[in-house]
Amino acid sequence: MPMVTIVTGADFASEVLQSSVPTLVDVWAAWCAPCKMLEPEVAKVAEQTEGRVKVAKLDVAQDAALAAQYGVTSIPALLLFVNGEIVERLAGYMPAARIMDKLERHLG
Repeated sequence: MPMVTIVTGADFASEVLQSSVPTLVDVWAAWCAPCKMLEPEVAKVAEQTEGRVKVAKLDVAQDAALAAQYGVTSIPALLLFVNGEIVERLAGYMPAARIMDKLERHLG
């Protein structure tokens, strides 16, 4: 089972911004039905990119200010960070294959 890291405002900088590998952040909330639908798709992406991409989850209910800081206005949202910068933003539910299509060009 691929590892998905839970991140909060307290460790966001060290886990995401300073990560040595691209980091996909799934911004979600427990009450969000599309977020729950996206969860297994994100797990598939984590499995397919293991060792190349870190996958993290940020609970917007706990860290709304952090999500807002990165321009998240609706969830689910996927943010791909490379070297501390957002290089790709995806919104709403989508299958793992579509997520992978968007990520591959940033992975080299």
